[in-house]
Amino acid sequence: MPSALSVDLRERVIAAIEAGSSRRRAAKRFGIGPSSAIRWHERFQEEGAIAPRPPCGERPVPAIEAHADRILQAYEEHPQAFLRELRDTLAEQGVRTSVSGLWRFFSRHAITRKKGLPTQLSRNGRT
Repeated sequence: MPSALSVDLRERVIAAIEAGSSRRRAAKRFGIGPSSAIRWHERFQEEGAIAPRPPCGERPVPAIEAHADRILQAYEEHPQAFLRELRDTLAEQGVRTSVSGLWRFFSRHAITRKKGLPTQLSRNGRT
């Protein structure tokens, strides 16, 4: 993923636009894409911010967290169930989610979903 352009460049582009230049003309003058100049100026007008947003800063808690108690209860009742089976069980209770959403939920809560070994351990070596 490419890195964000410097704050200095953003300041100069926004200053040029505020001085009366069009967004596209300012983009061409500073060698950036027109869409970047448009987005930067719109964000400056709406939020007053020039600095780039953090790449993956604090994200809002997903809606699935509101149903954490139901998910954990269903998991405790059937710990060997596949995620798709757990998803279907939760759908019957009115909780709509996806398999990947459940996977991320368990990852956030540090719950591993390893299945038990179907066979006995070998006496001779690793299985």
